[in-house]
Amino acid sequence: MSLFPDTAENGLCLVDMANNDLKKQKIFCTTSEAAEILSISVGTVQLWVDTGLLEAWKTPGGHRRITRESINRMLHHKPAAVALATSEQPGGALRVLVAEDDADLRLLYQTVLRHWPMGPLVEVVDNGIDALMAIERFRPDLLFIDLDIPGVDGFQMLKILNGKAEHAGMTAVVVTGLSRADIALRGGVPANFLVLPKPISFEKLLSIASALWELKAHRAGRTVA
Repeated sequence: MSLFPDTAENGLCLVDMANNDLKKQKIFCTTSEAAEILSISVGTVQLWVDTGLLEAWKTPGGHRRITRESINRMLHHKPAAVALATSEQPGGALRVLVAEDDADLRLLYQTVLRHWPMGPLVEVVDNGIDALMAIERFRPDLLFIDLDIPGVDGFQMLKILNGKAEHAGMTAVVVTGLSRADIALRGGVPANFLVLPKPISFEKLLSIASALWELKAHRAGRTVA
């Protein structure tokens, strides 16, 4: 007697098993599937594809297909974000993201920003991939970024941010040890981003943050103490 009688029901089961195996072995995703997996918008997926952050190709119909391998690299990248401060009203706090790969400077940022008078809500990351993910999730008002960070360097990050209208309200400040000549040789920084030299002037950074905090408070109808 056959262990697998030739019935329509068995045939359907075998087809279902084959389909499940194909799903497990799927090597590409649509933009909407990638957006769902990475918890970002479809527009962000398209932008990351266009800038080379995600590997993809286009079908004859013009639809993007993103490699699952590149999605997995982003998905399984271990974040190094550190929350530094909380607020009684997180929605109204000034949100600051720091992207810096030097451990000593990250510690310095943590120490100084913790004592800023507006009590900002701060995250610190050590590479460009974590920074891009944090920007999508954290929605910072202010970004301090070094140009020489691993994963996705500051030059590419700024190009990505510069092409995205939804981040137009975010102020990005480059804090770098590179000379203006070195920056120009590597493609330059978009004109709408402020560039400050290292060593870091925290007095200058605080003045920028204070101005943004006052603007945010004004828009919310609050008074800054």
